[in-house]
Parts: sequence; structure tokens; C-alpha cells
Amino acid sequence: MKRNAEINRKTNETDIRVKFDLDGKGNSSINTGIPFMDHMLKLLAVHGYFDGEIYAKGDIEIDYHHTVEDLGICLGMAVSKCLGEKKGIRRYGQAAVPMDEAMSSVVIDISNRPFLAYRVEVNNSKTGSFDIALLEEFFRAFVNYSGITMHVDMISGRDPHHIAESVFKAFGKALDVATGVEERLGGNVPSSKGLL
Repeated sequence: MKRNAEINRKTNETDIRVKFDLDGKGNSSINTGIPFMDHMLKLLAVHGYFDGEIYAKGDIEIDYHHTVEDLGICLGMAVSKCLGEKKGIRRYGQAAVPMDEAMSSVVIDISNRPFLAYRVEVNNSKTGSFDIALLEEFFRAFVNYSGITMHVDMISGRDPHHIAESVFKAFGKALDVATGVEERLGGNVPSSKGLL
């Protein structure tokens, strides 16, 4: 069963193309026009063992908001398409990942109930020219378009770059577990209702 997807989305603000494969080896080609997002999405691919290509052209001369949010939309759409009817998946995944002084936890339920609990607060959210507060918009868009419930918690941290890295590494690892195939399900949906 192939679990890959291609999403093309063009608006007056952004033009984004995503190719995504859940069953990869962590190989990716990423160019969003925002170097910090390239770095974060690379971490997602490497630590989630996802293969893919992500290309974006956005109105970053205004600011990064539209591009970051639309990347979340497209990635959410891609994951949803990859999962199809969600048969045989583990559904739940969690990971806590340290990055020097920072540590973050991500817990996922592929429930078809989009919800984001985002508890990441930093005194100085700027790393270079990027404001990591924008990452909440990325994750909100992602859960809304993937139908995933996700809790993101900063357990500790001071450096905004380290915090963002720990979040994206944990995101990759938790998503890998949740989307993984559980052989004991025999291809059934992981729900007592028989439907997600």
C-alpha cells in the first residue's frame, strides 16, 4: 500500500507544492524561501523518516505569516491524503525530545477531530529574523487540515532556536509512531466505533 501524496496549492499570497511519503527514510528537498522553516521541515523529515519535496513561493516581502500558515495547510492535506481511511494505523504517538537546555513534548491522536493545544512560551521568540511564535500558526493549520489532535508542550528551554528544534524533532517522531502500521489491527480502523 502506497502512502504518499502530492499537494499543489496556489493563492494570491502563496504557491506551494508538497510531495510527501510516510514510509520513507528521511530524505527531503525543501525550499520555502524561509531558511528557518527549511531547517525545521528538514528536522521533521529526518526524525520522522518521511521522504518528500516541499517548495514554496510566498509574499515574504510582507512577512512570513502567510507562507508559514499555508505550509501547515499543505502538509496537513498531504498527511490526510497519505492516510486515506486510516486503516491499520497506530493512531496515537508521542515523543519528548531534548535539544541542549530545551525539551519539548508532542502527543498526537489521528482522530479526525482537529484540535491544537500549544503551550510554548518564550521570553524572546526571535531567532535571527524568524519569530517562532509563528510556529503556532503552522501547527494550527496542520491539525485543521489533517484532522489530528495534537498537544505541544515546552517542558523547558531558553533559547528560541533550541526550543523550536526540540518541538519539530518531537513532532516528527510522534507523527512517525502515530502513522505507523500496526499489524495486529489486520487493516482495521483503530477505533471502538469502527470509524475515525
